[in-house]
Amino acid sequence: MTDAAPLYSSVLLRHHGAVAGHGPDAGVAAHYGDPVHEQRALARGRAVVDESQRGVVTVSGPDRLSWLTTLSSQVLTGLSPGQSSETLFLSVQGRVEYAPHVLDDGETTWLIAEAEEAPGLAGWLDSMRFALRVEVRDVSAQWAVLAATRDLGPILTDALSAAAGDENRPVLVWHDPWPEVSAGGHAYGAPEEHPGRERSWYEHLVPVDALETAVSALGERGISLAGSWAAEALRIEAWRPRWGMETDEKTIPHELDWMRTAVHLSKGCYKGQETVARVHNLGHPPRRLTLLDLDGSQHTLPEAGATVELGGKVVGRVTAAQLHHEAGPVALAVLKRSVDPSAVLTVRDVVRAGEETGGATAPDDSAAAELAREEWAASQTVVVPPDAGSVVGRAQGLMRGPRGGGMRL
Repeated sequence: MTDAAPLYSSVLLRHHGAVAGHGPDAGVAAHYGDPVHEQRALARGRAVVDESQRGVVTVSGPDRLSWLTTLSSQVLTGLSPGQSSETLFLSVQGRVEYAPHVLDDGETTWLIAEAEEAPGLAGWLDSMRFALRVEVRDVSAQWAVLAATRDLGPILTDALSAAAGDENRPVLVWHDPWPEVSAGGHAYGAPEEHPGRERSWYEHLVPVDALETAVSALGERGISLAGSWAAEALRIEAWRPRWGMETDEKTIPHELDWMRTAVHLSKGCYKGQETVARVHNLGHPPRRLTLLDLDGSQHTLPEAGATVELGGKVVGRVTAAQLHHEAGPVALAVLKRSVDPSAVLTVRDVVRAGEETGGATAPDDSAAAELAREEWAASQTVVVPPDAGSVVGRAQGLMRGPRGGGMRL
């Protein structure tokens, strides 16, 4: 089935060569004609990604940070103006419901979310206000995100201030804390040599009506546009989880190594904390995130949702796949914890020749579509080890591997 027309369509889709994205990146460009070149430029800090389809929720009022702390998995009280964090809002069962990026400017807390995530997040937060001095607003229609591997805040601030005649409002910039272990966090894989250290990531908040002005100013300084495929390739190689991609209705933070940046294990009570503590201290997460190195002999890539199989049995699903400019075809997948980390797996997907969708091809509901089963051999790099959790009484420092706890097998 093809994607429905997005409710949002970026003005930057008018740029030469722009090919529209789909799924969570609908409404912005997947690429502008040369995705590998764009990816290399992005990795070097010479490109910017239009993520204006993202959702933005603001929380203002004097009680905002202490209130958000009581509701979420992270300690946000005392967050300094300009300091970046991320948090999770969980169900009673400890499953991830929302996973916003968090930035405070001293008066307002900004929550950067996925497009489909923002309305529910804003609605739920508004229902939890009670008598506290907070105000929640979904400002997705007014604010956009431009992402890059370097801080472009000073350039954007100068350009937008000159255009608006306002020199008092600097561009807000969220700096991704991944993969550093935040205060109160815990890394299941060894933190040394984590591939995420090679990826700095910044998300800049600009007014939607200033997108063209911002991109033009960056272009004058040699910073070109890159599409969402480029951003996804760098994210996958960095093992970075994304809401709506690696998550589903059963996801708990431990499965995606989100304990390192989004969970404070010593904070007070919050919804879902019992599950977080129980799995971390006494149990094991039922699934685990892994990086898959895919057979590069084929010209296609699996779509999100493709099955991962071992011995003819389904043991997981692909969450995202892209062609990395150095590592080749790679994917993130969520597997059953019991899957042997040394096993070579098979990824299977249904594809339709001739329709481009993120490096792969996808079926639609046309009876005349030429459908075919396609498969890829895949080797694992462990992101979350099978024995993650049960840290009570465990000797520390025993899980070490070549890529931040991963085992290249």
